[in-house]
Amino acid sequence: MTTRLTAHWAWALVLLYGLSGLTALAYQVLWARMLSLQFGVSIFGVIVTVVAFMAGLGAGSLAGAALSRRVRAPLLWFAALEAAVAVFALLSPYIFRALDALLLNDFAAGVSLNAWYLTQGAATLLLLLIPATALGMTFPLMLRALARAKRLGVAELYGVNTLGAGIGALLPLVLLPTLGWISAMRSVAGLGLAIALSAALLATFSGDRIKPGLHHVTVRPGLKNLIAYGVVGAAALVLEIAWTRLFGMTLLRTEYVMALILAIFLFGIGAGSLAARTLLRRDALFPMLFTALPLAAAGFAVLSLWFVPRLSAWGSQSAFYSLPHALTLQGLALTALTLPVTLMLGAWLPLLSKRLGAGDGDGDGVGSGAALYGANSLGAALGALTAGTILMPLLGAPATVCIAALLLLLCGAVWITPRYTHVAAWGVGGLLIVLAAWPVRELPPVARLLPEAQAYSTDIFRHEDALAITHVIERADGQRVLLTDLQRMDAASDQAAVAVQENQARLPLLLHPAPHSVLFLGLGTGISAAGSLPYPGLERTAVELSQGAIIAARDWFAPVNGGVLATMRVTRDDARRFLRANPTHYDVIIGDLFHPDLAGHSALLSVQQFERARARLAPGGLFVQWIALNQFDPDALDTVLESFRHAFPGAVLFVDGLHLALVGPQNHFSGAPAVLANLNRLAAGVQDRATGGEGPWTWLGRYWGAIAPRAVPLQEEWAPRLEFRLPRARYGGGAHLVTLLDRMLAARPSMEQAARELQVMEADRPAFERAYGATELALRGWRMSLQGEGEDARLLRLAYEANPRDRWIGFALADAMFATLPQAVQQGISEREALRRVLAVRPDHAEALRTLWHLERTAGYADEAERLRARFAAAAPLDRELRAEK
Repeated sequence: MTTRLTAHWAWALVLLYGLSGLTALAYQVLWARMLSLQFGVSIFGVIVTVVAFMAGLGAGSLAGAALSRRVRAPLLWFAALEAAVAVFALLSPYIFRALDALLLNDFAAGVSLNAWYLTQGAATLLLLLIPATALGMTFPLMLRALARAKRLGVAELYGVNTLGAGIGALLPLVLLPTLGWISAMRSVAGLGLAIALSAALLATFSGDRIKPGLHHVTVRPGLKNLIAYGVVGAAALVLEIAWTRLFGMTLLRTEYVMALILAIFLFGIGAGSLAARTLLRRDALFPMLFTALPLAAAGFAVLSLWFVPRLSAWGSQSAFYSLPHALTLQGLALTALTLPVTLMLGAWLPLLSKRLGAGDGDGDGVGSGAALYGANSLGAALGALTAGTILMPLLGAPATVCIAALLLLLCGAVWITPRYTHVAAWGVGGLLIVLAAWPVRELPPVARLLPEAQAYSTDIFRHEDALAITHVIERADGQRVLLTDLQRMDAASDQAAVAVQENQARLPLLLHPAPHSVLFLGLGTGISAAGSLPYPGLERTAVELSQGAIIAARDWFAPVNGGVLATMRVTRDDARRFLRANPTHYDVIIGDLFHPDLAGHSALLSVQQFERARARLAPGGLFVQWIALNQFDPDALDTVLESFRHAFPGAVLFVDGLHLALVGPQNHFSGAPAVLANLNRLAAGVQDRATGGEGPWTWLGRYWGAIAPRAVPLQEEWAPRLEFRLPRARYGGGAHLVTLLDRMLAARPSMEQAARELQVMEADRPAFERAYGATELALRGWRMSLQGEGEDARLLRLAYEANPRDRWIGFALADAMFATLPQAVQQGISEREALRRVLAVRPDHAEALRTLWHLERTAGYADEAERLRARFAAAAPLDRELRAEK
């Protein structure tokens, strides 16, 4: 016999389902992070996980509705499904690692990047459909368990579940930095098992026995209603994916914004669903509600685009003193922009379920509620897939938001009461929304999005695909900057940036005794590869994932990269897959500078990636990985160094400015004999170009010794540490950099020890010692400058006197002299003479050349002015003033 479920037992079931929503979304975020590791691109992990979850929830809800009509103990079935999903979660690290290895062995070689992503995506999607479908089946089963409760149904269950899911979306932000990915997954799975046990106990004590078919609601939504509500789900997920791209670009990185937007979505839907309980009792409001809901949802979606420039400018200019501080303030800003839409979406299901004749709190609502929930979820899966793979690559993220708003508007027309006032209001409101969407259908210029960092710049190229948005902007002086997703300045064409990039090729190629082939893991602007141009007959290959960067290097940075792309083979691929699938061996492999705090990117600094690079080295080859010191805190840097040393036991370090080169020889490090033998193969003029005009001893003077063992965990590809540490380190960059420099200075080998390790001949000792000492003096000077101490200028002067060929020392001194030009003039030195003194330190100082060129031209010295103009053009070929004179 079936008994009525008392109120406290009923609410216990509702709250238990809220905890189920918490674990479900925590699983989703954690699996999305795991797929980011597997794909190497965060947005693909987001899309595949969301599609799998929404499709599984939809299919599971429809299947669960049929199952719930035939079972006597729905709570026990719910407990079994929750336990099964928890067990899958516990095993998922091993399942997906095995899947990755299987796909690599059978499909990686000879398959295009798109085919590889399609294969990976399809396989992981099918795998994630299993737990997602199980979770979807729990909704109708729990509705069925509540069939004996009075005045509890769709609104309460859906609302509390989505509120719990909102907390679950945020939970990984706490667990991941503290526990790491695998332990975080185990913790959530443990909670899932506890929920399953609690459900089994509730089933025992609440009398979980229902006759098959009891209280079954026979009313079914029509096909038109299911399709329309499915399109509402598609529009909602199109919005979520597009907002994640937009706000992940302008605020924190994609994974944090995804978690925040998911949480806001779910909190809004939960709150909207619970708020609809009040509206369910007011039948007179229904006609107006079904006119107002789509108008309000679409209107607020379009309104969010109007605030994108302001939000981006605020996010780039505000000072956040910690990651939690940034997450809190930016989360509040995102809430203000997106919560109104999600409130409307949350109210839609219970109101529609009531209108269609079930789920009003007096019946179980299994038939209508589960059917609508299933259709909405399946539509959401299609929307997420379409947004990520079609709409955003073709139209851009802002236009994708506009399309989602239009879909919400059109779906609303299905349920408008055919009264003149309602139809007229919908028509006028819809027209106003379309007019408001037109001006914001495209992304604003970078100068508006980043008014502080990129003021007065002009967008000259933009490429958007499923991976990222790539910009090339031109600054007021004509110099160009490559931006990926706005926040990451990958490279620029100004003088210092060009030197940094070219040096990434110069050092590795110098250290090999006779390089014949080089592989660049990352192309960027192509300027790094340009550092290899002095070597005749060198076979160059580059692997670059971003199609936008490849186009930009070819079309927009050719004047500063020497047209190097015409001399090399460029492959669009993920660096990890390329090294795993490509059997070719190279004399030198160069790991370009990149942003390691992005999800998936830190795998490029894993032991496994370093071992892949070593496996692709030709006999006697070497691998060099560049990292920027200001992107790391001491613990994270120790992890990278120990991981590199694990793969290359003979690894050594070099320092170039504030960039660290991790040099991994396949066998042993040859030092000075290899460098000198390499240069002696080249003509005298080419030797100078190969060293960037600095000579071999300047480069050997940047040696920092062997990598010492460290008792720290390694960076493992499937158990990453860096991507959870580095976002926090971002807010203490200055303090971390001083600490890192102190530690590096303390650990540097003595001059005598360094000379022995580099095998410097006695006759070459004076040149080496001057360069070695100058490098340390400069680094100490920069460290003092960061601390605001006053000895940095004196140390730089001493460093210059020791080694005037060092580019960084010379430019630091020349910049300081150029900055004090007014003071020099006040002391009686002519401006012309002061400028010539600057150029005596660095003959290629661009701003000194420009200023002196203007002086000589104004004074009427045409020949001298023309010589200075030519030197200036060589130093700054993209300068706008020079191009204007042509």
